[in-house]
Amino acid sequence: MSAPSDNVQTSTSGPSRPARGTVVAALAALAALGLVSLAALAAAVPATAGGTGHSHAATPGAAQVFQGALSDLQPTTVGPLDGARARLVLAPHHGASTFVLVVSGVGADGVGHTYGAHLHTGPCVAGNGAVAGPHYNQSTVNGVVPPVVSAQTEIWLDVTVGPDRGAVAVAHVPFVPAPGSRAVVLHEKATDDHGTAGARLACLPVSWS
Repeated sequence: MSAPSDNVQTSTSGPSRPARGTVVAALAALAALGLVSLAALAAAVPATAGGTGHSHAATPGAAQVFQGALSDLQPTTVGPLDGARARLVLAPHHGASTFVLVVSGVGADGVGHTYGAHLHTGPCVAGNGAVAGPHYNQSTVNGVVPPVVSAQTEIWLDVTVGPDRGAVAVAHVPFVPAPGSRAVVLHEKATDDHGTAGARLACLPVSWS
C-alpha cells in the first residue's frame, strides 16, 4: 500500500484540550493501515494531568513522545500561543515515520487560526527563534541540490485551532529524521507551497539519539 501523500489535520472540540477520542481516532486510522504502532496510539492520547516537559523515549523503533509548555519565541509580544502546551509523537516504521502534534491551551484569540508547524534542524531556545535553524529537509540530508521542499521531504504539521482552543495534526513522511537536538516551531501563518509560514512564534524542544 502506498504511503499517504498529504498531511492530515484535525480540528477538535471540547472544554480546554483536544478530545481524547479525536486523537485516538486519528491514530487508529493510521494504525489500521499499519503506519503507526499501538505504542504511538497510547502515547498520543492527551493526559488528564499536565505533561512533565521531558521527552519519553521508547525502545528503538517504537514511538517517542515529547511534551511540555511551548517556549515563547516572541517574548516582547503577547499572543495566543503564550502559555500553550504541545505534545509530539514520533513513530518510525519500516524506514518511514508518522508524527502526531497535539496543541492545547491556545488563547481565545487563536481559535480558527492556522499556524504553520515544522520540524527544524536546531534546538528550541526561548526568545531566539533563529537558533532553531532551517526546516529539517531529507533531500538536503541526501545531498540533493537544490533541495526539494515539500510535505514529503520536510515534516509539516500545520494546526488549525478549534473551539476547544486545541488542535491535532498528523503527518506521514517516507523517511526517519536523523537524531539530534531539534525543535518543532509554530509560525504565524499556514504553510504555503514553498514551505514559508511567516514569523516564528513558539517552539517545542525535541531531542533523541
